[in-house]
Amino acid sequence: MTDHETDDEPDWNPEQLRSAIKAAGVALWTWNVDDSTFLMDAKGYELWEVSRGGPLTFERLSAKIHPADRDRVRSAFVATRVIAGPYEIDFRILRDASDVRWISARGQGNDAGIVARVMSGIFLDVTGRKQAEEGHELLAGEMSHRVKNLLALASGLTAITSRSTTSKEEMVSHLTQRLTALGRAHDLVRPLKGGQGNAALLGDLFTVLLAPYDDEGAFAGRIRVAVPRMGVGESSATSLALVIHELATNSLKYGALSVETGTLDVSGVLAEGEVEIAWSEQGRPVVEPPASSDGYGSKLLHRAVTGQLDGSICYDWTPSGLVVVLRLKENRLSV
Repeated sequence: MTDHETDDEPDWNPEQLRSAIKAAGVALWTWNVDDSTFLMDAKGYELWEVSRGGPLTFERLSAKIHPADRDRVRSAFVATRVIAGPYEIDFRILRDASDVRWISARGQGNDAGIVARVMSGIFLDVTGRKQAEEGHELLAGEMSHRVKNLLALASGLTAITSRSTTSKEEMVSHLTQRLTALGRAHDLVRPLKGGQGNAALLGDLFTVLLAPYDDEGAFAGRIRVAVPRMGVGESSATSLALVIHELATNSLKYGALSVETGTLDVSGVLAEGEVEIAWSEQGRPVVEPPASSDGYGSKLLHRAVTGQLDGSICYDWTPSGLVVVLRLKENRLSV
């Protein structure tokens, strides 16, 4: 070996290695292949939140693994007995009911790396990276969902306008007005910079946002709003506008607003500090209720209502319509 090669591969002393491992937040482990017992350093016990009392076995650690990942992790560890080369597996552990951490287990799976039937490797907390990946996936999904909604809105508003106009020029004029109104309504869906703007009235919020979807002429007035007269704070107005916009888009795509005979009634009552708003669609096409609520639109609604507005949302599907009930706290809406 040349001097240059020696310089490129320095011989780290134990103190330097310990310092580097500590700085990286790495937990060291060894696994006895024959009896499945584990040894971990102090960082490992801290990461998994297990006590040092009693033997540390693979089964004991498995109890901390998220139930959805447990079988997959067990299979992967068993497979390392015959896998050649390094391996890596990411999984979740439950440190308590609300603290979910992502762990990356890395080690060597070939016989050359097994000394006296003992394998060595590391555990690394990768929760931050996993949360960032999930956030990016959610954002990409929501962006795709919104683009599809915009295309559906343009198609639906064109169909509505064509029913109430008699010439190409009139249709262009009315459609332009609707799209302009939709743009103004969209401003209510995004937060204002620097705390601009004041609280809006609940009824005005619904009226402004739903105006682009109402018909004209013979079919005018099929959207009716009757809610308590109360103010909605700037923060809550943004979240509630997002909910209204999503419900209206769904109705225009395949609900009551997608057909000439469909109607939409929005009514509300205020009692004991809680506002109950009923979004009632009648005359909608007969469709099967969705089998699950895993779509981005459903997730968006649920997150806005339960997370941002601290309320609840429920659906009642009937052969001729749909009733969506929102329950929101009066003091939360004023924020």
